[in-house]
Amino acid sequence: MKSRFPQPVIEVIDISAKLHLEWYRIFLHTALSGNLTRAAQELHITQPSVSYAIKQLEEGLGVKLFDRLSKGVALTPEGKDLLSFVEQSLSLLDAGERKMASLRNHASGELRIGSSGPMIKHLLLPPLDRLRDAHSNIEIRLYQGRTDQIRAWLKDSRIDIGIVHLPADDPELDIRPLAAIQDCFVVGPRYRHLADRPIAAAALAKLPLLLLSAGSSTRVFAERWFASHGLAVDAAFELNSSDMLVEFARRGYGAAFVTRAFVRQQLAEGELFELRAAEAIPERRVGLATRRGMSLPAVGRLFVELLTQVEPT
Repeated sequence: MKSRFPQPVIEVIDISAKLHLEWYRIFLHTALSGNLTRAAQELHITQPSVSYAIKQLEEGLGVKLFDRLSKGVALTPEGKDLLSFVEQSLSLLDAGERKMASLRNHASGELRIGSSGPMIKHLLLPPLDRLRDAHSNIEIRLYQGRTDQIRAWLKDSRIDIGIVHLPADDPELDIRPLAAIQDCFVVGPRYRHLADRPIAAAALAKLPLLLLSAGSSTRVFAERWFASHGLAVDAAFELNSSDMLVEFARRGYGAAFVTRAFVRQQLAEGELFELRAAEAIPERRVGLATRRGMSLPAVGRLFVELLTQVEPT
């Protein structure tokens, strides 16, 4: 059905292809100096180039921007209206360029990392310390979690970099091996006598075991190690952090399954004692994970360089 009312005619003017950003910059210098020659000197270009840019801008916008005077130029009313917009726009662009330079030079920026507790202490802290000491204005956000949580945080763009236990194949993530870790059983002085000789997996299974929460990569690894020797185990204490495992082991509540690097100091100081498993506990590997197809921020790329240069402590 044909409308009784005339259809409005909308003229869409596309000036984006006609006008160059540099013309606006020339317009700004000319407006502030009131002189074509002086604007050319400030911009290190020729006076005819300034005249050409102003002419092209006026033709593109369809308005006269300057009145030509005997000793320079003066803004028309339309030119005065345009000036406020150009000043704001170029100021924002300049601020954006300064921000990009700051990020490129690592003078500012944000880095978001996800990792488990033991990896934070002995893998991440050395490069984080170096990063903070060299670039104190960088904002660091660190989230502690299990490997499955870290993978989810990467996919949700909550973090930029994740440290995960391997294997951890995921089509949405780029994961590369980073470091090897060695797990062990440790006890406090109450069970020190068990550290004098190798102890079989069957004997370890009879001890009160202090394990991380069910579903964590370390807990799954411990259960699989026992299962490889035909043993099913349960935790006497199930805790959410390696710090708590260490504390309860030190107080004599049983044998804690932890990463050896995490308790290196307590072992050296005689607060804890490693139980030497008669059956070897294989090394595990951890990897560095990022979102596939997503670029890291400049500070993230710097941190990856630092991380891959440092051996776990």
